[in-house]
Amino acid sequence: MAAKNKSIYVCSKCGYETIKWYGQCPGCGEWNTLSEEVKVSAPASKGSSSSKRSNLQPSYLNSISGHDEIRYKTGLQELDRVLGGGIVKGSLVLLSGDPGIGKSTILLQICQHIGENLRILYVSGEESASQIKLRADRLGVDTPNLELICDTDVEAVCDYIRTDKPNLVIIDSIQTMNIAELSSSSGSITQVRECTNMLMVTAKGLNIPIIIVGHVNKDGNIAGPKVLEHAVDAVLYFEGERHMSYRILRAVKNRYGSTNEIGVFEMLDTGLHDVENPSMMLISGRPKNTSGSCVACVMEGSRPILAEVQALVTSTNFGIPRRMATGFDYNRLSLLIAVLEKRAGYFFGNTDAYINIAGGLKIDEPASDLSVAMALVSGLKDVPIAEDVIAFGEIGLGGEIRAVGNCEQRIKEAARLGFKKCIVPYHNFKNLRPNVLNCGIEIIPSRTIRAAFEAAM
Repeated sequence: MAAKNKSIYVCSKCGYETIKWYGQCPGCGEWNTLSEEVKVSAPASKGSSSSKRSNLQPSYLNSISGHDEIRYKTGLQELDRVLGGGIVKGSLVLLSGDPGIGKSTILLQICQHIGENLRILYVSGEESASQIKLRADRLGVDTPNLELICDTDVEAVCDYIRTDKPNLVIIDSIQTMNIAELSSSSGSITQVRECTNMLMVTAKGLNIPIIIVGHVNKDGNIAGPKVLEHAVDAVLYFEGERHMSYRILRAVKNRYGSTNEIGVFEMLDTGLHDVENPSMMLISGRPKNTSGSCVACVMEGSRPILAEVQALVTSTNFGIPRRMATGFDYNRLSLLIAVLEKRAGYFFGNTDAYINIAGGLKIDEPASDLSVAMALVSGLKDVPIAEDVIAFGEIGLGGEIRAVGNCEQRIKEAARLGFKKCIVPYHNFKNLRPNVLNCGIEIIPSRTIRAAFEAAM
């Protein structure tokens, strides 16, 4: 019996499917996001279900070898750190970020290092071979083991992978790939989902790692269905401003390593270069004897990172005071200001408050609360905090400073970079080991915000 085609409506935001068009998507509530697509129903084959069940062969967990997986080193230490040690064979990695952030650049740099010993297939659906060659010449990429295919037919690409069997495949980008049998256009929900599934089956079946590039929408989220992030093994996201030289690569998901791990790069004419000491980069150039500045220590994966919190508090010219945060959650800023007014007696009712995390870093860890609060108080009082002081701790609604994790790692990182005083929560101080107490930095326990600010003078 021939397959039957039917029209369905798919939401471009959430992937919700319905047989009837609606002005508002019933799934996510967005307006005018439903588009018509033709769904091809495959004919049912008799006896296929029972034959599959009869061929299933389970494996006992104890019988599976527990040897370490093979990883390909990329030549970039920061990228290997984010990936958990390198690219795992048979893995499917999604690399995303804003336009012009450096996605294609870092992929060509990977090709130069891995291409010394392994064969690489680079599939581009956006650029011609001559355009890729121009970028490669600028970056100094001249490996003879790099093959280029400029095509968007994912079925033809997968057939070539099965025949040629390269050691690494790069797809740039998944939004340009398509399956001819599907009537929807490239980049649609259906096309992205099905193309990703086909690449996943190819990667797992042949044990070949595949890196796919994903674009972002106007909101900064990865374009396409959410199942795209669920299907892949690792999701890497590039952060940073195009007019700034520093880039931050963040692991949002990683089945083979730590999540929320970050790598810091510097964009130069010759490509992306590792920043081995991100803390020194982020706190360099701090102003001296200037109010509204405090150094925080946040954990990014397994790495402690020091970052400067800048606060500017000025008299408001409007009826409602302004609150603005860059690199920090706006709602968290409003909460901290409310706690400072209610519990600590610092009033911001007639002032505008601005928070900025220097270096383009985005922090969301509760341990940064104390640094943000001290920067705000310093800006309000116009009293500078000592340059050799660092602070971290979570602030509760009662005004108390609560304990945070990885306290000893944070203290050691501050001592390594030359800080003399470290303000920590009181409950963390009680559990510190003697070797940390004697690491060359004065550790000051604090229970309240006011006590912490007085200790920082």
